[in-house]
Amino acid sequence: MPTAVASPIGLRLARTARAVTQAFERAMAEAGGSAATWQVLVLVRSQEARAQARMAEAMGISGATLTHHLNALEARGLVHRWREASNRREQHTALTPAGEDLFHRLRAVAVRHDKRLRSRLTGEETHVLAELLDKLQAGLQEDAAPVRRPRRAGPAP
Repeated sequence: MPTAVASPIGLRLARTARAVTQAFERAMAEAGGSAATWQVLVLVRSQEARAQARMAEAMGISGATLTHHLNALEARGLVHRWREASNRREQHTALTPAGEDLFHRLRAVAVRHDKRLRSRLTGEETHVLAELLDKLQAGLQEDAAPVRRPRRAGPAP
């Protein structure tokens, strides 16, 4: 029979997420980057989300915040941005050779970090954890649906 959880699951999850994030940020900083830099480099390199609005959405940040990140990466010589003469509204982004080098360094850090996280879990436990995290997130998304309140009878105030 499972024992009762001593503290709320949300609190435990938040503490764990903070510890995991801080460890990841330290590892990324030692390699010359950050978690945000890594995410932007992955998206730029993959070209999955070509439009900046889609890149921002994929990262869970605003377009303005993404622009700030891209400006900083461009200033460091890690990304190159340009517009096509035929469609000035669409901006293209690509990694420079220095950006490719940093991408590979940070990818090695990300892989080591992931191995460290999995080191005390079996393959089955890793699978179950992923499913449980998906269920937690799905529950939040269901709760985020707009609540419809019954209309009041009578004239509006």
